[in-house]
Amino acid sequence: MEAIFVTTVLILASHVLLAGAAGPSVIVVGAGFSGISAAKTLSDAGITNIVILEATNRIGGRICKVAFAGINVEKGANWVEGVNGNELNPIWTFSNQLGLRKFRSDYGNLSSNTYKEGGGLYGAAEIQSVIDTADEVYDAGEKYSKSLSNSGFGDISILASQRLQNHAPSSPAEMVVDYYNFDYEFAEPPRVTSLQNTVPLPTFANFGEDVYFVADQRGYETVVHNVANQFLKTSKDGTIVDPRLILNKVVRVIEHSPGGVTVKTEDGSVYKADYVIVSVSLGVLQSKLIEFVPRLPEWKILAIYEFDMAIYTKIFIKFPYSFWPTGNGTQFFLYASERRGYYSVWQHFEREYPGAHVLLVTVTDDESRRIEQQPDSATKAEAVEVLRAMFGKNIPDATDIFVPRWWSDRFYKGTFSNWPIGVNRFEYDQIRAPVGRIYFTGEHTSEHYNGYVHGAYLAGIDSANILIRCIKTGNCKYIVKAKDADD
Repeated sequence: MEAIFVTTVLILASHVLLAGAAGPSVIVVGAGFSGISAAKTLSDAGITNIVILEATNRIGGRICKVAFAGINVEKGANWVEGVNGNELNPIWTFSNQLGLRKFRSDYGNLSSNTYKEGGGLYGAAEIQSVIDTADEVYDAGEKYSKSLSNSGFGDISILASQRLQNHAPSSPAEMVVDYYNFDYEFAEPPRVTSLQNTVPLPTFANFGEDVYFVADQRGYETVVHNVANQFLKTSKDGTIVDPRLILNKVVRVIEHSPGGVTVKTEDGSVYKADYVIVSVSLGVLQSKLIEFVPRLPEWKILAIYEFDMAIYTKIFIKFPYSFWPTGNGTQFFLYASERRGYYSVWQHFEREYPGAHVLLVTVTDDESRRIEQQPDSATKAEAVEVLRAMFGKNIPDATDIFVPRWWSDRFYKGTFSNWPIGVNRFEYDQIRAPVGRIYFTGEHTSEHYNGYVHGAYLAGIDSANILIRCIKTGNCKYIVKAKDADD
């Protein structure tokens, strides 16, 4: 067979053998940020006999712009999170180098922008009191978290930590502040989210507490293309033309043995290599999309199912004109419903998309699943009903809506992983650990930054370096220390 660099062979042949080119051969499954980052790291180390198989028609994975209401908006990741701290977030560096248009998100005036379910605003003092209490409970939880053993055996949920402080959010005002503090960040409720791994949160503790909303018409995915363009061939207009990147290839089977790997795609193509790096989402690993032959060992399967694949749904809604408050301190506003998480967190785009008359409302978890299963017209009606409760019955009907369906998409099955109770370095080592010639990467393999764009990027580098060490030194052992071992 010819080497993968021959484009005609890639298109016409049903079997492709990477070993025809010089050096060890590696298949990367998935062209999200982790997969691209891993492939670039391999290339930088001189391992260039690579093929990247991507199920969709684009690179970037869950960093994805879509056209809506005359502008491009972000279907998935939207913020550079963790800025202006002691360490420099690599995504912040990339975004500045590329001149991405971005805006600091200021959540500091929520006390003046929280609406009652029955109509009207809460008094700022009332909501500020709720926020202050939540902050005190958080501080106590942080102190408790730092007292726990690194083993994770003593870990508890965030909700359990709240109850230790005799605090269980129950009123609509308390629930919406609690939802903003936790679900809006982790996409799952405090009852299932680890205290020890999230309080304090490494992203903000290390990189800084500021977050910046990317509103560039080139799309946040530009950062992924920037990394890809450093090792993949591109045309003059920046389009990737490198035959090592193959789009619309849905991997269904990965066969592995001591002698190498065979990857089979849905269209009947077969690819053989020395190693494979699997960068698909945790949700895909938990589904039946990809079959591993032989089956992955029990410890690996348990590690994969130890973690949660959360769902974070950003719903964009277009109106004929703006009817909501604008100006300093108004961008983010909350809706305090008796039903926790029901169209709770809203954002307008006076600065980001001037004149667009677009709102963003975020839902998560069970509300995301429910909304994905109903028609967009029903979602639009529900959202407008909530807005009428806030701003009066005379507001206009929405003219358009965009509802992402990450959970229903077989190529993602959710948006990002969340920290379950009791996990520590041990479980992350297991989920990242190779199985023979199969290596794993993705934001879910990042011990400290899972769920974030920088976590995906850094995880790709880390996993590639594990494989590089194996190839270059022959040391392919991956040691997973006992759960209660000292770091």
